[in-house]
Amino acid sequence: MQEGPLQRYRQMVEAGELAPDIAQELAAEKLQLLANRLAQYCEPRVGRLLPFARRRRSAPEGLYLYGGVGRGKTMLLDLFFETVHYAPKRRVYFQEFMAEAHEAIERGRKAAADPIASAAAEIANEAALLCFDELEVTDIADAMILGRLFQQLFAGNVVMVATSNTAPRDLYRDGLNRQLFTPFIKMIEARMETHELESAKDYRLEKLHGSDFYLTPAEAHAEAAMDASFRKLTGRTRGEKQTLRHKGRSIVVPQAALGVARFSFADLCEAPLGPLDYQRIAHSFHTLMIEAIPVLGPEQRNEARRLITLIDVLYDNGVGLIASAAAEPHALYVDGTGAESFARTASRLMEMRSEAYLAERHRRGSHGAGQG
Repeated sequence: MQEGPLQRYRQMVEAGELAPDIAQELAAEKLQLLANRLAQYCEPRVGRLLPFARRRRSAPEGLYLYGGVGRGKTMLLDLFFETVHYAPKRRVYFQEFMAEAHEAIERGRKAAADPIASAAAEIANEAALLCFDELEVTDIADAMILGRLFQQLFAGNVVMVATSNTAPRDLYRDGLNRQLFTPFIKMIEARMETHELESAKDYRLEKLHGSDFYLTPAEAHAEAAMDASFRKLTGRTRGEKQTLRHKGRSIVVPQAALGVARFSFADLCEAPLGPLDYQRIAHSFHTLMIEAIPVLGPEQRNEARRLITLIDVLYDNGVGLIASAAAEPHALYVDGTGAESFARTASRLMEMRSEAYLAERHRRGSHGAGQG
């Protein structure tokens, strides 16, 4: 049997990269069953112009995996996506998918009688298997199109796997015109197996307990502590280089593993990155490690502005931060354009170095990348 998500999960447990967890293993078994069904399902692929032509039999039902933050949902989704033999396939953060769907619908309005059907056809041509991370619905514009969009995708035999912090029945709870959204919930429950990941542990919080999250000065002892934190979180001494793509742009991540990304300050704040780039990073990882934040002077106002933006994005998305720096937060940028705005950044850096911040981000259920 070819390697699948269950075998890969067990290998990681045996290697000490993951702690044994019955609930995670059960979820891995669910994903393995789906991988097996997909391997046995031979769908005749049709041309790009006819994505919804009649197929000989229905595709397997997908899987909707939900549970609390830090339980391992995204890690399991990654194992499934990396090992499943089915093409074409795509893994995408759900909010990014919805932004792309709205753009496709706009294109369809100019060229098709049914823009949602046109958008679904475009999506289906690019992926017969869609893996969504962090499926949450808060926007009424998304809520109003999801039912018809997914109806078309399911009709086209697109298989979907999704992670979420929320059970299907609780999606878009208390949202405006929710009664118009409930058919989408029924569709998810009919076309995707729903499985709750019931692990009692919050692995991210557990692994970071006792760590120093802000190390100064950024010298050899700080680098050693950063190395130790990376090993705690990932079970590895080094991550792998990864490239994130967003709206035609590429963001290089020097080291990434199990939802943890490791950058230098120069990678993030000397490069020409902006808010949307930082959002893409924040949606892809549960913890960022930033090495060697320097004391910034007036001539480095652009780097300071990027650092302010980066910390705001990480904070707003509940992303964990482990950093080494040349000075304490309040002393990083005291003289230059925008220095007065840095006071809030310094305050947030102080808060983000505490275990209380980590506990609060997990309690409120924010962000779920990595072992989410």
